[in-house]
Amino acid sequence: MASSTKWIVLACCVALWAATSAPAQTQSGDAWRSAGNDVSNTRTEPSRPAADGSALPPGSDSPRPRSAKVSMGQDSLPNEHGQLWRTYDISPYTLQVASTNRPEQALVDWILQETGYEAWHTEPLAILSANRRSLFVYHTPEMQQAVADIVDRFVSNDADSSEFVVRVVTVGSPNWRARVQPTLQPFQVQTPGVQAWLLEPEAAVNLMADLRRRTDFREHSSPQQMVSNGQSTVVSSTRSQYYVRDVRLTGNTWPGYQPETAVVDEGFSLEFSPLLSIDRESIDAIVKCQIDQLEKMVPVMVDVPTSVAPRQRTKIEVPQLAHFQFHERFRWSPDNVLLVAMGMVPLPLASENKPLVPGLPIPGVAPGDNRGDLLVLIESKRATTAKASAAQTATRPFSASGVR
Repeated sequence: MASSTKWIVLACCVALWAATSAPAQTQSGDAWRSAGNDVSNTRTEPSRPAADGSALPPGSDSPRPRSAKVSMGQDSLPNEHGQLWRTYDISPYTLQVASTNRPEQALVDWILQETGYEAWHTEPLAILSANRRSLFVYHTPEMQQAVADIVDRFVSNDADSSEFVVRVVTVGSPNWRARVQPTLQPFQVQTPGVQAWLLEPEAAVNLMADLRRRTDFREHSSPQQMVSNGQSTVVSSTRSQYYVRDVRLTGNTWPGYQPETAVVDEGFSLEFSPLLSIDRESIDAIVKCQIDQLEKMVPVMVDVPTSVAPRQRTKIEVPQLAHFQFHERFRWSPDNVLLVAMGMVPLPLASENKPLVPGLPIPGVAPGDNRGDLLVLIESKRATTAKASAAQTATRPFSASGVR
């Protein structure tokens, strides 16, 4: 009975202490609360921005000190170099493009390509921005003229209906050149090992017919891969190859180690971006190509001793890769077809000597020698019918009249 009385008294003391103590908040700002209580009023106050953009600590009206000096700026944009604000109406182009959600990005990319990235991120102060209907530019009068010329190439009536065909093919040997050499007009290329030529449309048709009769020929793009003027297209094929990169000892649990796997991606990617001149007399095109090939896995035996197997060893792998990169700009007449031969570049293989893209490499090519001649043919869609419809496709002048 005395023992029961003692426990009752102890319970009453604990209840009295809980009712009279009031630790409202911890140092972290979290309030003490019972399970099921509303916590909406117990959260800490978030930081608030100060007038100059700096952060205010919770419950404070004074901004946190910063190392950088920040000023409020001026009521107008600086124009020490005579910068002007212009808004260009690009809707005649963007409303016609349905292949991408952001067709205006193509104008921004081409402006940066033509004028240089540094011209917009150094002195003088400059602004380049775009939405679906307008292009906003703040720069010097000379740069505004360059931008207007580029915008005209996009919004002209002829440019709206211009499209290009790009074909990506490979052959296992470069000996195709011998048969068609008389029809090839050399075109200057800066990248070592790469060649380019101009062909008449009829010669290009004959070339494709000859290549298709070869057993080592493969075409990796749609025969009618169409690209709108100013836009970009990418032809690619990649796969992932997993391998054991390292091992981690796990103690006495069998087998005593845990393999760490990694992945290497191999394949090829070719990007093509064409832009027709305002007078339709020339085509500017940017061609980028990147190839990553896993040549082989180099094995390495490492020791993974355990108490049960003190001499145990296992294999890890180190990938041996081959890379090829190409990035150049071409300008040629739309009446001709541009042919670019990348040379005998590495061609990725799938497992068990099966090609990543069917037919790459050609039958009979020994493992470890997986290379082929990668060819890119670019043709203006109107070039094949230019002579028949010359009167209908005459240039109609159009300027960037939407400039405000």
